[in-house]
Amino acid sequence: MERLTNDAPLPDRLRGGVIALGNFDGFHRGHQAVVARARDLARADGRPLIVATFDPHPVRFFQPDAEPFRLTTLDQRERLFAGAGADAMLVFHFDAELASETAEQFVAERIAARTGAAALVTGQDFTFGRGRGGNTAVLATLGAAHGIATEAVAPVADATGPISSSRIRDALKAGDCETATALLTRPFTIEGPVLHGDKVGRQLGFPTANLDMGNYLRPAYGIYAVRGHLPDGRVVGGAANLGIRPSFDPPKELLEPHFFDFAGSLYGDTIAVELVSFLRPEARFDSLEALRTQIDADCAEAERRLAAAPTVP
Repeated sequence: MERLTNDAPLPDRLRGGVIALGNFDGFHRGHQAVVARARDLARADGRPLIVATFDPHPVRFFQPDAEPFRLTTLDQRERLFAGAGADAMLVFHFDAELASETAEQFVAERIAARTGAAALVTGQDFTFGRGRGGNTAVLATLGAAHGIATEAVAPVADATGPISSSRIRDALKAGDCETATALLTRPFTIEGPVLHGDKVGRQLGFPTANLDMGNYLRPAYGIYAVRGHLPDGRVVGGAANLGIRPSFDPPKELLEPHFFDFAGSLYGDTIAVELVSFLRPEARFDSLEALRTQIDADCAEAERRLAAAPTVP
């Protein structure tokens, strides 16, 4: 699958396609329904399927000091879109120029002129253009003027209500990994390079792979049962501390997974860590021996939880 940007026209082989358009952060069940509908339309007419996303997220542009809230990186979204059948990912760089465009300009210049799209599929709550001046009704009118069919997909809901990125963020902040997994259709996953740390875990007998949280949402601080996806394709279970390590000074925010039955160096490698289940909040211990005893108990509980949690492909 190709990754393209919207600063130039699409190549001829991708023009005339069906575009699924949205932020798609997290690519949860509702987002998947939008892309699935676009895929059905594309396949029925023999057209390419393009999934378009915005990066950075508009919230980050308008509120640069907002706390981290991302559920997926651009690289993760690219793989998720490819898995959903996309032929290309189209990235709209959200900057001052894009923020200042009217709904009419966005459709005429960004969509009609640069993509030659035959159809656009969005969620029913999609808004666009300066001051959010465009919605799905406006999109339908503007699209028709440029010969572009449009369709808005109804929200996907469960017993609690519509599925949204906000619900997923709230669940993760509460340490409810199971709900987040159900809404996402996979565990919330943090991906990044393994950093050199203070080697404290190694001294305790539980070496860890340290990851910076970057722009990811901060779930509840505490201890988690996790699965790690390693560069060689292995999937390994583990227990991880996510937080500031209150037993050590100075505080340092990290995700620190300890993988069971793993020996080797991961420094510099990019790994992905799934948060499968929240075990307990962070706590301060008076001695390293007390901490070691608790980590041992955490690992045993993590193994039990992982054995009961299915592995998501």
